[in-house]
Amino acid sequence: MSKFSDFGNDLYTGKRSFDFIGKRKVYYSIAVVMVILAVVLPIARGGFNFGIEFRGGSEFRVSGASNTSQQLAIDAVHSVEANIDPLVTNVGTDAIRVQTEQLTDVKSEEVRVALAKAYDVKSGAVASSFIGANWGADVTGKAINGLLVFIALAAVLMALYFRTIKMSLAAVIALVHDLVITAGIYGATGFEVTPAAVIGFLTILGYSLYDTVVVFDKIRENTFEVEFSETTTFAQQVNYAINQTLVRSINTSVVAILPVASILFVGSALLGAGTLRDIALALFVGMIVGTYSTIFIAAPLYSHLREGEAKFRKAAKKVAAAN
Repeated sequence: MSKFSDFGNDLYTGKRSFDFIGKRKVYYSIAVVMVILAVVLPIARGGFNFGIEFRGGSEFRVSGASNTSQQLAIDAVHSVEANIDPLVTNVGTDAIRVQTEQLTDVKSEEVRVALAKAYDVKSGAVASSFIGANWGADVTGKAINGLLVFIALAAVLMALYFRTIKMSLAAVIALVHDLVITAGIYGATGFEVTPAAVIGFLTILGYSLYDTVVVFDKIRENTFEVEFSETTTFAQQVNYAINQTLVRSINTSVVAILPVASILFVGSALLGAGTLRDIALALFVGMIVGTYSTIFIAAPLYSHLREGEAKFRKAAKKVAAAN
């Protein structure tokens, strides 16, 4: 712990430094490759695995089952509708969730009875429900609208707070990077996209934005009137700010990720598929990606956008001449 503290002090004082700005093209390349994979892999897999809340359909939940074999549910559904391919998942230690395309009331009741018989439980232990396609489309539309409104408001507020559109642009690009990669991991691995997962997506954007604002605030402090300096350039001061906040970003991420990882384990391993797992998975992936984007994408990109300004080019030449 002492060595890590010394490492942080060295970064803050400038005794030790990583060249984030000088190697930004490498980080840009990594980001581009990750985004391309996040788009291509889900397409190659056949698209996203949307939950029933988005695509619509019928759902059955069997409670108190002593035998939780998924094959029993598949056989029960096929005994009523042979052409349906049901999605069966275990929920906790004694419950089964079965999802199908939307069935008629008669077929739904037949499947419910068949499931009760297959798992040797009372008829009342099998609950059935259905979600219409129109409702699912409405949920999808509201999720997209919420995402767009969030990004737009974040861009406006950051532009007002930092008084420069370029900081806002760099932050928004990093946010989109986080969202695309997190969504791509969902699509590539086949994890189900549910409303809880969408809530997780929006939450990680807020987390990533918070981390970015902290780093940008330090950049603004370090680059104040840097164009008048004869010893350091704008890019050097941005790099210094990233190094000064590096340990803080790592510590914050670790502290945030550990409890989320615990929730993910509890929600997935102990309780089975459900809201806890869906939201925790989005948070877990998004926090890791968000921390990366703040350090390696947002800050270097902001420096890139501003280094070309006449006053900073002139100052950089003056510093180079002095050295």
